[in-house]
Amino acid sequence: MKTFKYRAIAQDGTAVNGVIEAYDEFEAVNEIRKSYDVVESIKPVRKERHININLTEPLWVSNKTLALTANQFFIMLKAGLSMTRTIELIAEQCNDKLMKRYLRASAADVAAGYSLAASLEKNGKKIPAVFIETVRAGEESGTLEQSFQSLETYYSRAHKTKKKVKSALTYPILVLIIAIVVIGFVMVVLVPTMTETLQSFGTELPLVTRILIGISNFFKNWWWLLLIIIAAVILGLYFYGRSEKGKMAFSKLRMKLPIIGKITRFNAAAQVANTLSTLLAAGLPVTRALDIVSRVVDMRCVGKELNEAIVKLEGGMSLGEALKDSKWLPAMLIEMITVGESSGMLEETLRTIGQYYTEEATAAADAALALMEPTITIVLGVVVGFIVIAIYLPMFSMSAGAGGM
Repeated sequence: MKTFKYRAIAQDGTAVNGVIEAYDEFEAVNEIRKSYDVVESIKPVRKERHININLTEPLWVSNKTLALTANQFFIMLKAGLSMTRTIELIAEQCNDKLMKRYLRASAADVAAGYSLAASLEKNGKKIPAVFIETVRAGEESGTLEQSFQSLETYYSRAHKTKKKVKSALTYPILVLIIAIVVIGFVMVVLVPTMTETLQSFGTELPLVTRILIGISNFFKNWWWLLLIIIAAVILGLYFYGRSEKGKMAFSKLRMKLPIIGKITRFNAAAQVANTLSTLLAAGLPVTRALDIVSRVVDMRCVGKELNEAIVKLEGGMSLGEALKDSKWLPAMLIEMITVGESSGMLEETLRTIGQYYTEEATAAADAALALMEPTITIVLGVVVGFIVIAIYLPMFSMSAGAGGM
């Protein structure tokens, strides 16, 4: 519930100031008019914000939690339980602290007569818009059970894909971190010790050895500057990436990069098709569904194209026609959308093509990861080989010189 301050006019013409609690501004005005004829002004009371940091609380609601929650809603509603009791039971069983808190707060609102979607939108700040809008559409069309079933399928697939990619990346990243630590130790600790020994012989060192010593001295003397530069670059990219211009630039760059660009395009196509299919299955009109997809799609450049397509749809174009000039979505996806519209099976067509692009993105990611491991091995081999040659070459030269004497 929100608190509103208002100014109204009583029947005798006197001005009255007061405070009222309501779900939204419209309800507040309706309640005030039961006592006063004219409402001159009304505005929400801003509550003081307190910083509450809880390190044990997750930063977002995971795809796994969303899939499990949707499945529980589907099962319990199908069994005939009331909405309020369903929310309370799911909240009791939920292990995700964020979702548990959101559901408990929503249960009170739903018991007071508000819709589930409206209460989740109010209380669930970190629940995706796709989840909330699909629930809203299900409530409006009377197909809430089917909406939760669609959400369970959607988020289960997203969770499995993300888990697979994360698992595949674990080994290469671990190897890379260990390699960086070991090479850093060699350059900062071992190489300076070897340098002192080699320079004590008074002979001219080979070029490769002098290069290694120069690199080692830089790391030893200027490591703090290197850390500052790296931190500054990371922070600069982070804050630039949070701006609208940065989001657009980075999304376009990711779509154009070799190997990564292919995976990104497939992922974007799968996300658009799967999300649009889920929203249409819930009963949303195409324009509203496309508006939601344009806001939740990861690639901002794709979201901009979808947003521009809404204007064309409202002008009388079909979805396929509105997207035909897209620079970032695959031509096959647009062609299948056109076919789906012509056959009256857009939802089913989007589900099929979404599954196809999900599999293609997974296959492309697997191929890239398979290529990453030997690439890392080769690069590390070159670096280690350079260090070994730079250290032992002067020793071989001195041994050869001593043997010739």
